Amino acid sequence: MTRIKMCGLSGCGDIEAANSIMPEYIGFVFAQKSKRYVSPGMASRLRKKLSPDITAIGVFVNENVETVAGLLKDDIIDIAQLHGNESDEYIRRLRELTDKPLIQAFKIENYQTILRAEQSIADMILLDSGTGSGKTFDWGLLDNIKRPYFLAGGLDQKNVFSAVKRLHPFAVDVSSGIETDGIKDKIKMAAFAAEVRKEDGI
Repeated sequence: MTRIKMCGLSGCGDIEAANSIMPEYIGFVFAQKSKRYVSPGMASRLRKKLSPDITAIGVFVNENVETVAGLLKDDIIDIAQLHGNESDEYIRRLRELTDKPLIQAFKIENYQTILRAEQSIADMILLDSGTGSGKTFDWGLLDNIKRPYFLAGGLDQKNVFSAVKRLHPFAVDVSSGIETDGIKDKIKMAAFAAEVRKEDGI
C-alpha cells in the first residue's frame, strides 16, 4: 500500500480536510522562507486538532539541531524531514537528542543522486525534483532503486495514479498539487487521495 503525505498544511481548514481524508502523514513547513511556513506555536495549535491516527512531519531546511529536537520532544511533530544540506554529522547530532524518525530529502538530478540517497543514514528518504518546485523529475532514474522512498515533486490527481502504478513508492508527497491559488483545496485533496487508493483497491 502506498501511503499519502499532504504537506504544507497551515490552517484549521487544512486540518479539518485532512481529518476527513485521513492521509497517513501531513507536513508542517518550518522553513521561514516558504510561503507555507507555520510557526511552532501555530503548528502546536494545529496538531491538537489533528486526528491522532495521522502522523505529523516537520519540514526543515538547515535548521538548528536543538530547534528540530525540541519540536520532536514536545510532540508537535512525530518525524523530522530534513530538506536542506544537512550532513551525516548533523543527523548524528540530532539522533543524540531524539529517537524519533528522520527523513532526508534529496533533489534528484541524475543516477548519482539516487546512489547518494540510497546511502543516507536517515531512517527514510524522500526524492524530489527540488525544494517545492512543483515539477516532476525523470522517474526512469528510479527503476533500480533498492530502498523504500517518499516520492515528491509535481504530483497531482492527474499523474499520481501512474506514479503509484509504475513505481510503487513507500509514500507519495503532495503540496502544490492539492492547492488552488496557493491555498489547500479540499476537493483536490480528496481527489488526490482517491487516485492513490485506487491502485491499492481501497
